This record gives sequence, structure tokens and C-alpha cells, in this order.
Amino acid sequence: MTNGRDEAAGAEALLGGYDTLLLDLDGVVYLGDHAVEGAPEALELARKEGVRLAFVTNNASRTPGAIAEHLRRLGVTADPEDVVTSAQAAARLVAEHVPPGSAVLVVGGTGLRVAVRSHGLRPVTTALDAPAAVIQGIWQGLSYGLLAEGALAVRQGAWFVAANGDTTLPTKRGELPGNGAMSRVIAAAAGVEPVVAGKPEPPLHRESMIRTGAKRPLIIGDRLDTDIEGATRAGVDSLLVLTGVTGPLDLLTAGPEHRPSHVAADLSGLHAPAADVHGQGSGWACGGWTATWKDGHLDIDGGGDPVDGLRAACAAAWEAAGDGRADEDAVKDVPATLGF
Repeated sequence: MTNGRDEAAGAEALLGGYDTLLLDLDGVVYLGDHAVEGAPEALELARKEGVRLAFVTNNASRTPGAIAEHLRRLGVTADPEDVVTSAQAAARLVAEHVPPGSAVLVVGGTGLRVAVRSHGLRPVTTALDAPAAVIQGIWQGLSYGLLAEGALAVRQGAWFVAANGDTTLPTKRGELPGNGAMSRVIAAAAGVEPVVAGKPEPPLHRESMIRTGAKRPLIIGDRLDTDIEGATRAGVDSLLVLTGVTGPLDLLTAGPEHRPSHVAADLSGLHAPAADVHGQGSGWACGGWTATWKDGHLDIDGGGDPVDGLRAACAAAWEAAGDGRADEDAVKDVPATLGF
């Protein structure tokens, strides 16, 4: 799905237009300890088609090896080299900014420490070591003492980098404080804002491109404010799957930076032809559905695959909203009409 009026070209599978898939994990490949239904099969088929797979995550606490092992347990073929983390992006950012061998105060876990060492830097845990930089990532063992050392080091002039700015972390119990929330402790205490490496900021995308050598990547995610915005900033195509946090109403009211190139129910959409979303009369059509913006409201009519209806509805809503966001009251009835 695109925001233009071009007809989908031919019947080639969506996958065929790209050489590398840059996949988010939670909400796309797995949900906690369980694979998203059909995800391992869809990814294995993509691999057999000769497409490179890279698993790109804002998680900075686990090493690529640990993440790859988790994926293999869920039936997804993955090696550590296939995983790109915000810890790796943050460590590269620091290594490009400070002299080789510098002390770096790591306010985080093993994944961050390993990434720092891999760039020839020396992880430390106290401001007494006069670190050149402070690098922070979420970690369940994060203590007041370590946060205090980080704040002291930043106040003394250390460069402050956060692996990601996610304010919350999804868990079985609900949304818990994420690294974006925890990094506010150092930012507030030191009066310095961190440079952020993870999605949607450019460093993690740059890390993904360096590690994969991608020429025509497709970013796949379930979040508009990280995965899709990151793709928009990087100027590459994106696929939003409806297996995670983003729902139909979120899509309908998305601003320009949060509008994906394609929408699919799940990863099986990679193996279907790109959706034919096209102008029809004064509205938009996809599959058996038409959507028209009229008198300040979005009208949807037709039948068939509800995702096709959502694609048509998004095209109409986004066109009407232009550089803004569609009014929620004008589109709020569409998801129920489509059967979501």
C-alpha cells in the first residue's frame, strides 16, 4: 500500500522488490515466549527466495547470540550475525566520537558491555575512571548506584548516549518503564539530553545497513513511532503488520511520518502480491472495498478481506489529512465496519 495513486505493478510477491528484510522482533516475529502464528514459515520461505533476513531490535540488554538462540527455540533460523541491536548502534556511535581504548561507563547489562568491548572500548562502572562517554540501556539489574555514577560522569563532561528512547517496555504484566524513562534520571540530574541510537533515530538503521550490505531494504514492524517512523526518516519502504501494538484506528489517524508503504495482517503478506490501492472516482479502492472522504467523514463500502478495506480507508484518510492527522471522530467507526 502506498500513499500515491499508482497501480500495483504486476502480480509479483511483495517480497520480490527487496533484497533484505529488516525485521522488528516483538509483535512481528514473536509475542513474548511464543512465535507469531505463521511467522517462522513465512521467514523460512523468504530465506529460500534468496532474501537476506536481519532482526533489528531496540533491545540493548541481550547479546545477539542470546537473541538468536531465542529465535531458534521458536523455530526461526537465526545466527548472531543476523541480529542488529541498539546496543551495537550505540557502541559504534560512541567509538566514532571518543579515542580508541577510552573508558566508557556502561549503565546497562551484558549486551551493552559486549557491544562496547567489540569496538575496542573499555567498559567501566564508576565516574572515578574518568570515562569519555556514558552509554545507557535498559537492564533489570539497573541500580540507583549505577545511575548516580552515570549522572556524575555526564556532569563531569562525559558524552551521554542512550541505546534507545522507548519510554515503555511491553511485558506480560503490562507496560513497564523503558530505557527512555530510565534515561530521564541521568538527563534530569546532569542537565544533559542523551544522543539516542535506537529506532526511530538514524544510527540503528545505519548499523543495519552496515552489517547487512542491503541495497533495497524493507523495514518491517508493528509500531508506527519506532519502526515506521524510522523507515520514513531513512527514506526506505516499510511494512506494518497487524500482529503487534498498532491497530486500525492508529493507522487511519497516522501523520505523514507514521504512514507505512505497505500494510499486511502478518508476515504471510510478504508472499502475496503488493496491494493494488488505487484511485476510483472521488475515492480509493482496494480489493472489494471503496473508501470516500465526504462531508468531513470517511465512508467505507464493499466486502472481502478487511485488510484491503483498511488499505483503501487509509489512502482516503491520509489524502484528506494531507500533512496533518485525520480527525479520530471522522474515522472511528471504520474498524468496526471492516470487522476488526
